[in-house]
Amino acid sequence: MKRFFRLLGWMLLAGILLQLFFFVRIALMRVVDPQSTTFQRSEMARVVASGKLSWGQQWVPYDDISDNLKRAVIASEDSDFVNHQGVEWEAIEQARARNAAAEARNQQRLQQAQARIEQARERARKKVERLEKRGKPVDAQLRGIADGTITPPGITLPAPKIYGGSTITQQLAKNLLLSPERNLLRKGQELVFTQYLELLLDKERILEIYLNNVEWGEGIFGAEAAARYYFRKSAAQLSAYEAAKLAVMLPRPRYYEQNFNSGYLNSRAGTIAARMRDVELP
Repeated sequence: MKRFFRLLGWMLLAGILLQLFFFVRIALMRVVDPQSTTFQRSEMARVVASGKLSWGQQWVPYDDISDNLKRAVIASEDSDFVNHQGVEWEAIEQARARNAAAEARNQQRLQQAQARIEQARERARKKVERLEKRGKPVDAQLRGIADGTITPPGITLPAPKIYGGSTITQQLAKNLLLSPERNLLRKGQELVFTQYLELLLDKERILEIYLNNVEWGEGIFGAEAAARYYFRKSAAQLSAYEAAKLAVMLPRPRYYEQNFNSGYLNSRAGTIAARMRDVELP
């Protein structure tokens, strides 16, 4: 029993020291610019392992980031950013409920899409049989649809829209020092880091670090890299609509990188651009 309590004591001490280490690291961010996050380093390893070497990031000071982008990101991601203390519990619960409803709708659409795919494949199989009986050639796409290796054109499997309830501070806490795994322990640590950030840094500094490190596509991190990649200009020169478009990308940056001119992205950007005039900056 003594050994058990001694071990428990050492574990508690290790936990306290670890929290002190993270507390000091975040305190240093008052004056030291974090050039990368744990999430970025994880992504860099993945990108390199996949054989892609494209990577873009360049730290720029708060004043060298367009106010349009600051307002757009707050309007899109965290409208009460300047007022809350890091966590909005009501928003988290609302997001949970909306995600559950979205998942239910998606399951119904998925079943409908799969039924359409099976019908198209059955038609393709019959057509292939007729062509082969007549000794006529079968093109590769038709054969692919028939054997299930190609999805019939015009049919896409829907993906559920994910609603986020995390504040900008929570998103920064999650990516700054934590691994990508999702579990209760990690979520608890995220909430602790969120409080450290709110306690030790002001809102302007939190937003500055966030905008310099958030993901905007495959290997594209930070406002400067995103502005240059998508618009061939610096982050300081972004217009209201360009900034709004970047802000709307944030929940699914890699998806929107491949669908940069989608109808939803353009429409939502217009909505965010209209909201920006009412946003208060830190």
